[in-house]
Amino acid sequence: MPQTANHKEHDIVNKKETDTTVTTFARQTRRQLERVGGEVQACATQWYKKYILETILRQKPLKPSKDGRHIPLRVEHEEVLVDERRGHPYISNTIRTSRYTLIDFIPKQIIFQFTRLANFYFLCVGIPQAIPGLSTTGSYTTILPLLFFVLLTIVKEGYDDYKRHRLDNLENANAARVLKRKSPNLSSPLSTRRWLAGRRKDREKDVESSGDDSDPEYGWRQVKWQDVKVGDIIKLVRDEAAPADLVLLYATGENGLAYIDTMDLDGETNLKSRESLPDFKGCQTIAGIRSCQAEFVLEDPNPDLYRFDGRVTIDGRTLPLTSNEVVYRGSTLRNTEYAIGLVINTGEESKIRLNANQHPQAKKPALEYIANKIVIALALYVIILTVGCSMGYVIWRQSTEQESWYVSMATVEFKQIIIGYAIMFNNVIPLALYVTLEITRIGQMLLLNNDVEMYDEATDTPARCNTNTILENLGQVSYIFSDKTGTLTENVMKFRKMSIAGTSWLHEMDIQSEAAAAIDQDLNASTAVAMPRRSREVASVIHEDIELYPVSSPSSRFTPRSERRSSSQWRSSARPDHLQPDVTTTDLLEYIRLRPTSPFARQAKDYILCIALCHTCLPEERDGKFDFQASSPDELALVRAAQELGYLVAHRSSQAVTLQIDNGDGTQRTEVYQILDVIEFSSKRKRMSIVVRYPDGRICIICKGADSMILPRLRLAHVAMQKATEIRKSAELEHELLRRSEQLEVRNSFGGRPSLTLRRNIPGNRNSIALAQLDVPIKTPTTIVRSRSVEATRSRRSEDRPRPTLGVRTTSLEVPNALLKVSPSTPRPLPEKFNFLDDTSIYDESATFSRCFKHLDDFATEGLRTLLFARKFIPPSEYKAWKKIYNDATTSLVDRQDMIEAAGELIEQSFDLVGATAIEDKLQVGVPETIDKLRRANIKIWMLTGDKRETAINIAHSARICRPGSDIFILDSSKGSLESQISDISEDLETGSTHSVVVIDGQTLAVVEQSAPLTDLFYTLIPKIDSVICCRASPAQKSMIVKAIRQRVPTALTLAIGDGANDLAMISTSHVGVGISGKEGLQAARVADYAIAKFRFLQRLLLVHGRWNYVRTAKFILTTFWKEMFFYLPTAMYQRYNGYTGTSLYENWSLTVFNTLFTSLCVICLGIWEQDLSAETLLAVPELYVHGQRNKELNIPKFVRWMASAASEGVLVWLGVWAAYSVFGHALDDGLFALGNLVFTVGVIWINWKIFIIETHHKTPIVLGAFGITMAGWWAWQAFLSGVYAPQPSPYPARNGFVNTFGTDPVWWVTLIIVVTVLISVEMTYKVMKRNLVVAGMWKWPPWQPRSADDSLEEWGLEVWQELEQDPVMRERLRRAAMEEEDEDEGDDERDSVDPDDVAKAI
Repeated sequence: MPQTANHKEHDIVNKKETDTTVTTFARQTRRQLERVGGEVQACATQWYKKYILETILRQKPLKPSKDGRHIPLRVEHEEVLVDERRGHPYISNTIRTSRYTLIDFIPKQIIFQFTRLANFYFLCVGIPQAIPGLSTTGSYTTILPLLFFVLLTIVKEGYDDYKRHRLDNLENANAARVLKRKSPNLSSPLSTRRWLAGRRKDREKDVESSGDDSDPEYGWRQVKWQDVKVGDIIKLVRDEAAPADLVLLYATGENGLAYIDTMDLDGETNLKSRESLPDFKGCQTIAGIRSCQAEFVLEDPNPDLYRFDGRVTIDGRTLPLTSNEVVYRGSTLRNTEYAIGLVINTGEESKIRLNANQHPQAKKPALEYIANKIVIALALYVIILTVGCSMGYVIWRQSTEQESWYVSMATVEFKQIIIGYAIMFNNVIPLALYVTLEITRIGQMLLLNNDVEMYDEATDTPARCNTNTILENLGQVSYIFSDKTGTLTENVMKFRKMSIAGTSWLHEMDIQSEAAAAIDQDLNASTAVAMPRRSREVASVIHEDIELYPVSSPSSRFTPRSERRSSSQWRSSARPDHLQPDVTTTDLLEYIRLRPTSPFARQAKDYILCIALCHTCLPEERDGKFDFQASSPDELALVRAAQELGYLVAHRSSQAVTLQIDNGDGTQRTEVYQILDVIEFSSKRKRMSIVVRYPDGRICIICKGADSMILPRLRLAHVAMQKATEIRKSAELEHELLRRSEQLEVRNSFGGRPSLTLRRNIPGNRNSIALAQLDVPIKTPTTIVRSRSVEATRSRRSEDRPRPTLGVRTTSLEVPNALLKVSPSTPRPLPEKFNFLDDTSIYDESATFSRCFKHLDDFATEGLRTLLFARKFIPPSEYKAWKKIYNDATTSLVDRQDMIEAAGELIEQSFDLVGATAIEDKLQVGVPETIDKLRRANIKIWMLTGDKRETAINIAHSARICRPGSDIFILDSSKGSLESQISDISEDLETGSTHSVVVIDGQTLAVVEQSAPLTDLFYTLIPKIDSVICCRASPAQKSMIVKAIRQRVPTALTLAIGDGANDLAMISTSHVGVGISGKEGLQAARVADYAIAKFRFLQRLLLVHGRWNYVRTAKFILTTFWKEMFFYLPTAMYQRYNGYTGTSLYENWSLTVFNTLFTSLCVICLGIWEQDLSAETLLAVPELYVHGQRNKELNIPKFVRWMASAASEGVLVWLGVWAAYSVFGHALDDGLFALGNLVFTVGVIWINWKIFIIETHHKTPIVLGAFGITMAGWWAWQAFLSGVYAPQPSPYPARNGFVNTFGTDPVWWVTLIIVVTVLISVEMTYKVMKRNLVVAGMWKWPPWQPRSADDSLEEWGLEVWQELEQDPVMRERLRRAAMEEEDEDEGDDERDSVDPDDVAKAI
């Protein structure tokens, strides 16, 4: 025994060594092949560029200019400006997003169409078939349908591109104001070209100038964008978009400032300021522009949005130009009356176009890759069949033909035989496949467009399919790349919470007003009852339902004041079950009115005052109502909150802020605060400070910013840092416990938490399935993350780390009654809800720090954007000394910004903490629930945004991209070696992570792109990550990320979704592009493959329509190939009885219309209306989506099984008919036509029965009606042939055959019935046995694959789910899970559990 054991161990060791050797060899071979393939591709690319692009098409790459492009400042140029790199004038301002032009459309389409393998195959078959004498099935039966189909596809593609041309023309025809001569006779040198292009008077017209800006020769003329040229002087008025890249010459803002919105350019929501150089201050008038002599030297066009290099020489002085003086195309002028600029880049050389995917390729369906493999396999089959039958003729000629005198002189050349057979059997690969596939896609598109569940009533916008060729791709998506602003969020900021003196208050005045308006509307409506929503997904959204319908407070079991919880109670989308503060800002105002002189009331008023003063918003009064123009939505939310709390900013200038303060008794007072200095916010400082003089003469500096910037600058910074460290440690401990608990949870096959758990109790019993858990989307309380790449000195990381729940809310502090003190001067008793404010501990700064940081932790875990406010009063002497330093910094010509920041550091010290704010970046309805379901569907979700890191991470928490227990890793090139950071992340992932998130910014991504080793290391790590957040990303970087994933993970399908022009590049690069009809316009919705109104509709688009269309198309392809293989196999077997001469078994007319009339409806109906599972099941169990990701419906093994079935059925039909006619029966008509017609009839009946009745699960009246029409149509065709066929000698004497000869033969009818009955019986027996075995858990295919009794639900057979759907109880439970309804009368356990007896009854 020991020797045997030693031998076994030795064998095991040898086997392991052998396996290791084989694996190493395979890996080395693969690397060598990849290297060789890369070298070949590089050589081919270089050859293509050298000989095709440069030699033939004359498209040589542009060399950089020697000293940049020189553009003089002239009102009108005597000569056209010439691009030094080209030697020609600068390109026009025309842009083109379409794929083709009139010149290249036909060549590109021909190449594209015939690079599709099937089209190329039919072309190769159709050309020899057209040669007379070679074909036995007609000369043009292949080439003409092929050309018609290709032409139809080309026309459709041309129409789609024509619509893009129309959109381009609309943009190119926008109006712009250009400074030109007033006289229409004195035109520019380009007037001749313009006259040839169209009527000049339609292109240009005068624009009235203001009275003080009149000029006798020149004036502002309105021209089309496409006529704007480099060197033109443009005037933009408020809310107008820039038609080209401009250098700012003048703006009406203070000190030449102009505010621009770059949403379409980089996706950022904050307004950005651009400042003209002081030397151009005279350019506010036409005369001043004419008198200004300047020359600009600028960098060559490039896609970098965040850097610009240039210089300008004016009056002998040379000044630098940066991005601070440049306005790019795609920007919109805001909060500025007008601005004047000089055009420097036009058309395709503008920044926005250089960041766009300018010439996207036509997209192909992923199933086409598998279909091409099938076509190759069937082509080989046709070749083998052709060669086999041809060799059969050679053998027959030698053995029979030469000895038979009646055919001895009728020898056929071998080449004609082999070509004839190739033409005969080419229909095994049916041309009708692609014709009918287009029809089914049109049907699928119409069903998608008319789905009322994806219709948005608010905007009257249905879902729209712009590209119907890739509908099945919707069912195979593995990666989603989403924009943030306008896609996940509504770009609406709401002030939501505040922390004052260690107490937390909820601000819900906006929600209460909206709820009151909704109640009034309901009362005035004719139907006062709550009507069901049009979209079922909306019912799952917490925000909207809570605002409209009363719900019980989640904290009602902890507080006696649950009756105060109204239908407007706010809940966090990231933590919907989190307990909210018991007091609101309405209660705060009540307390201030009751105790205006109490210490807490004074702190609260100081807090609101700081919010009302520390900002740059400009108020505007319209019709007695105040509105505000803000540089960022955050500031707007703060100023509006201050207004709601009684501190209205009535006026603001560069010198003073005027506040209208509500006294609480119906009266108001006005206070004016003098603005002394403003130290602006920057991405480096992460804070903003304002120095003001109070009405009483005191000087105060107020600072707001990220907590990491404010804490070290507090007066008690050491205490604050210590408290923050304690909270961070507590958060890390709870995070680790949460991670460990999640690792112990049941996981499905791809590592996710299952929505539904199936358990088998008794193996072998078909009624033994138990639904153990029906899990609605996760609503766990905490999201805790860890960050590896954050400086260790940071005491709390609101921008990087969400926080755990840290005990009881501080608004209901558990304070001993002995500590409660009531002021004896109170005029009247306070309500009990304010008792906690009499706690003396709220005036202890150490305790205040602890509680405030707890609040910040809670705010961040709820996905709210946090800020800290601090202030201090400055003695006049100290301010005077600092003011001199600050003035020197602001007037410095060298390192001005650095000196300003250094001066700010001097005064921004020793602050007193005022409080914290929490702002909600309002998500679109249903976003968290949708992302949660998509994650359960094994889809990795990435967020690519132009916003800053802190904002992106907060939104990721709110949208549940970061889920409970997520590990967040930040890659930052400024924090050290990226190689070591990536290695650390890889090591952490190896230790185990339930959900990992990587955060990277655009600058770090640019560093990664510049290094090949870093790029390989980064994209080797990324597929292991569950989610990625890319912030500060340019449109080109978004597109590059999508393209890299497509290359690095070739088996994964990508989907990009966005709503703005900055998302077009990634939308066109991905496999599937989805556009949202957002507030930024319809650019993305028009260009994308699919357009939806809201992000929440994406779950139905993918989980329901994606699954259905994938299954439909896959079944369509399988059944089409199956019926052709089955139908043509008897013809091949019949060749033995005709001497292998190629005689067809079937009559020509019937053969011609076989696919058109008798077997087209079955596959078309299957491809359009099939639903293997209901929409409710697919939404309730998102894991079923992996069916398409894993190609379970169409793959090579499944195709082989179907072809084997077709072959066996074809052989069975032939043998049955042959036996009936030759062995068992004596037919009245034993001719070729009767025999072939019998086989044909069996084929038609069996094909339609199998596809319509057996394979189609969702049998609608349309499907059953089509089955009846097809069957009736076949017998009508029999009668038609019998009556119209010419009465002449023929191998197929159809005249009166069905009526008088074989149609009256009992043998013919008995054979038909028996053969069809046998086929149906065999198929149904197999289906029933398989279904029962699958339900009982005994079906194992393939048999060598191990299975357990508790397989993940996505591993279970389709038959199980179809059985569950048959029971009304189970169907209702699945429907409720899909809609995520919460029945208040039922407990969670009762609602989420399913009785196994119900399942047994269903099965």
